[in-house]
Amino acid sequence: MRVVDLADPPPIGVTGPPGVVVAVGESSTPEGEFWLDTATFALVESEQEDRRCVVVASVDDAVAELRERCERWPHASAVCDDVLRSVDVTGLALPGVITESLAYSTLQAGPEFARWLDSRGPASLPDIGDPVLAERNGGTLRIRFNRPQRHNAFSTDARALLLEALTVALLDDTVTEVVLSGAGASFCSGGDLGEFGTFVDPAAAHLARTRHSPALALDELTGRLGRACRAEIHGRVLGSGLEMASFCGWVSCRPDAVLGLPELMLGLIPGAGGTVSIPRRIGRWRTAYLVLSGQTIDPATALTWGLVDEIV
Repeated sequence: MRVVDLADPPPIGVTGPPGVVVAVGESSTPEGEFWLDTATFALVESEQEDRRCVVVASVDDAVAELRERCERWPHASAVCDDVLRSVDVTGLALPGVITESLAYSTLQAGPEFARWLDSRGPASLPDIGDPVLAERNGGTLRIRFNRPQRHNAFSTDARALLLEALTVALLDDTVTEVVLSGAGASFCSGGDLGEFGTFVDPAAAHLARTRHSPALALDELTGRLGRACRAEIHGRVLGSGLEMASFCGWVSCRPDAVLGLPELMLGLIPGAGGTVSIPRRIGRWRTAYLVLSGQTIDPATALTWGLVDEIV
């Protein structure tokens, strides 16, 4: 991780991917504007509307914590930065999802994910019936995550049922509204950690993610329905839960929600379309901060950033 002052002169020449670059300081000069735009993100201690900036209580403390995390997970940190810089969030979702998935599979085959698997040890999954429920009422299709015992952690069977319900909405133009929610205390706490490491191989995992992608289905539905494709989030809204909700045209958030992207601690990056959906809402800079810092944010911050559309 490299730390630059906003007053530093721009580098001369092109030397390849810049890696994680954190900007600090204050500057309204052309040099400052260069670093604000090209850094991974900038850290500031006073309120800023600029989405290239993240407000922290102490820049020095935040830099120290980020440096420690980047040193612990250097591969995942660098790949996260590369992917976020590479994905064109103004274009179609598919190329971005493919880029993300290829990077994710690369990290699944890497030493940082292997280290996490070793530390987790053997895992077992409870058999929970009906992990996703869908109910049609007129033109409204309500889809609810239904594994409240595990804070609706996203499993392979949940993905299959979610995609099945979304496919119905895609194929039936009499569906005029889709509402995504979660049963129990949380909307969705991210991928079920008990399933991590069970893929046959990284190539097969990539094909499964991209050929059977709820993210792409949600993106297409939002393109057709706009705000009528909406997510109602509460409790833990982490990892894939936040990534999928962010594809929706409208996100309603309860005051108890906790939002974040914890994948780095597994040696991974977001893998459910989050490098597309979340930067579309808040920019690549704040998305990178959420991943690299591991910090969660509250609904008020999420609303200010544009990650959610209302607090209800």
